[in-house]
Amino acid sequence: MLATSEMTVNEIASRFEMTRPAVAKHLGVLRDGGLISVEARGRERVNRLAPEGLKTVADWLEFYSRFWDDKLDKLKAAVEGDDD
Repeated sequence: MLATSEMTVNEIASRFEMTRPAVAKHLGVLRDGGLISVEARGRERVNRLAPEGLKTVADWLEFYSRFWDDKLDKLKAAVEGDDD
């Protein structure tokens, strides 16, 4: 949801069958992980996606993707009887 627009906790909570404090707790985890940013606007807290925080996740996934690609290529070669 935050990929398309910034939203308050109330706006986000209205879309789920969970309490506002539960949604706020989830948003806190995302904020602590650097995946969203929060800006105070008066009494409201506006949540916004922080795409730069996803780079760490993408880098981690890329490493493991390459790791498994290599392992699966070796397994395929072994199963098919290819000699490298």
